[in-house]
This record gives sequence, C-alpha cells and structure tokens, in this order.
Amino acid sequence: MTYTTISWRGARLSTFAVLWGAALQVACSPAATNAADTSAAIPPAFKVALLTPGPVSDQAWNGGAYAGLQRIRDSTGAQISHIQTKTPAEFDENFRLYGEQGYALVIGHGFEYQDAAKRVAPDFAKTFYVTTSGTGTGPNLAGLEFAFEDGAYLAGIIAGATSKTGVIGAIGGQEIPPVRRSFYAFEAGARSINKNVKVITSYVGNWDDASAGKEQALAQIARGADVIFQNADAAGLGIFQAARESKTVRVFGANSDQTGVAPEVVLGSVVIDLPHALLLVAREVRNGTFTPRIISLGMQTDVVRLVINPALRNTIPLPALIAVDSVTKQLVAGTFQAPVPATAAPVK
Repeated sequence: MTYTTISWRGARLSTFAVLWGAALQVACSPAATNAADTSAAIPPAFKVALLTPGPVSDQAWNGGAYAGLQRIRDSTGAQISHIQTKTPAEFDENFRLYGEQGYALVIGHGFEYQDAAKRVAPDFAKTFYVTTSGTGTGPNLAGLEFAFEDGAYLAGIIAGATSKTGVIGAIGGQEIPPVRRSFYAFEAGARSINKNVKVITSYVGNWDDASAGKEQALAQIARGADVIFQNADAAGLGIFQAARESKTVRVFGANSDQTGVAPEVVLGSVVIDLPHALLLVAREVRNGTFTPRIISLGMQTDVVRLVINPALRNTIPLPALIAVDSVTKQLVAGTFQAPVPATAAPVK
C-alpha cells in the first residue's frame, strides 16, 4: 500500500516535471522568440507633415498643397499633420518639432522655407525635408520646382489677344523669384501676339490680405487694365472681387483651377497639380527610394497646365486659342521653353 502510494506520487511528480519541462521548452523555443521579435520589429508609422505660409482655405497655393497631404494619407496610409506658419521664426521651430517627432517627410510649401530647411535638416538625418519652389539640396534636403512660367506664357497669349484696352495687369503676393519669373513669361506671351500691349505689375506685400489685393486690382483697373493675371493666394480673392464689381475685367487664377471662385470673370487658371506632385515624392520616401535632389516638374510631366474656363472660352479670339494649342504641344514635347529673366534659371 505504501509502495503504491509512493509510486503514484512519484508518477505525479514525474508527470509534473515533464509538463514543466515542456512548458519551459515552448517558452524558450525559436518560434516563441521569433513571435516576440516580430512584435518588436513592427515598423514605425509613416508620418508626413506640411507647413504652409497661408490658410489652406485660399483655394490656390496652400489649398492645393493641403489636398496633396490628404492624398498622401489616402494613398499611403500615412499619419499626417499640417501647420500654418505665421512668422519666419516658426519655420525653424516647426521643422525641428517634426524632426524630433520622427516624421519621415516634412514639406515646407514655398520658396521662403528653404533657408530654414537648410539650417534644420542636418540635425535630423532620418527626416527628409522638401521645399517647394526651393533650390537647396543636401543629404536629406530636396527642392521641388514647378515650371509655372510655361502656363503663365500661355495665359499671356490669351490676355494679349483678349484685352480691349491694350493694357493688362499682373498682381503677386510678394516679389519672390518664382512669381517674378512667371510674370516675365506672362508678359512675353502677351507680346508674342500683341507687341504693343502694356503690362502693369504690382505686389500686395503679403499673401493673406484680400482687401489689399482688391485695392491693387482697383488701382490697375483705374489705369486701364482689363485682364489681370494674379498669383497672390488668399489675397487674390480680393482681386476676383474687384473684377466682379467692374463687370468688364477678366482674371486668371493661379496654382489651382479657380474657375469656381468667380466663374463669371475667370478666363482660365495656370494650374499646378500639387496633389500629384507631392504624392510622387511621398511614395519615394515611403518606399525607401528617395534621393535628395532638385525635382523639376512642368508641362512635360503634366503637373503644370493651363485650364480654360469653358463658360468664357467663346470670348477668347480664335487665333489665340490656336496659338495656345500650338505652343502647348511644343512645351510638352520640350521643343520650346517660356522665356524667363536672365537671373532666373528655368526649370528643365
């Protein structure tokens, strides 16, 4: 009886030992170790940030970039963030903030961001900084240029042919190289079809003040301008209002198709497909194939184009439409480039 009891206990202890050993073996097995490693190796989220100099409600430059940020989110599953910067000091501050938070891609949307990007990028080697209209490069810094002047040249052809007064205008937010280059091309396009046309150029001084934009437009209208090419972001909304009130003035939109802003006065828009352009960059960064460089996009890549308002197309003289079609084909083929000032290198 005692033996039997001892044997039973021994069997139970022996069974317990086997089970305990099996449990230890499972816990220490390669499969268990790999499972833990797999959990720890889950890649961090792909994070993309955008800095804009103005409100994304401008239906132009900033709104187009924000639409691009949303397309990046929808197409790549990225976590996104956007900040509207108010002062130059905020350029550096927010570039650093996103670098510290491990963002893979930070886009400074505008020529004015490139100096801050040059200062900050070296401190965050794992973050790519891209500035639109920028020309700076580095190990993790790139510039994204647009041949906006090509579309501006086409707009000039239409403006020169459509003007009844022989006076046309160009109004910018601030006098920065990309805007100055586009105005030069706009004037060249106008003179290609009307060598006697007079061009008035002025700047609002900022990108946000619609009232100041309207004042600039009214001043040009008072001097006889009846077609105005504007590149002023939110300030440009005041230019559309001035044209509405005049009832005879026509306006060209910029950066986005702005026909919907004022369909009764918008002849057309020089459009940059910012969503497409920003998505191209984001995909390269996500896939690990991005090489910092100057990325040049224009009519040959279907990123820049002139969109004519169909409701006002019949107000444009037929010779101008024929010329626009012909020059567009040359721009796409790369056999013609819009002229730019000698100090401003064209996008190739």
